Amino acid sequence: MMKDITFYGRFEADILAGRKTITLREASDANFVAGDRVRVSRYEDNVFFCNIEIIDVTPVQFDELNDAHALQENMTLPELKQVISEIYPGLKSLFMIEFRLV
Repeated sequence: MMKDITFYGRFEADILAGRKTITLREASDANFVAGDRVRVSRYEDNVFFCNIEIIDVTPVQFDELNDAHALQENMTLPELKQVISEIYPGLKSLFMIEFRLV
């Protein structure tokens, strides 16, 4: 059975264009392993828009986020930290899920 993941609609175009290649999630949203094929839908309305393949899942601390993470998220580092803080207030331990379109 294929797993599912949702992204905010504002990320759809970047994902489809291959500009966004990672997502940072809390542990409960990071239940994937390399090779998983995952159905991607918009968070707001649950509309499916693509499939991805998980490349890797690795732990990362909020304070360790750097320009490389921001680049893969197609944001600046301050933008990335702001978005993460809005979605997961106060959370310091994240998981970086690397993926590619399939």
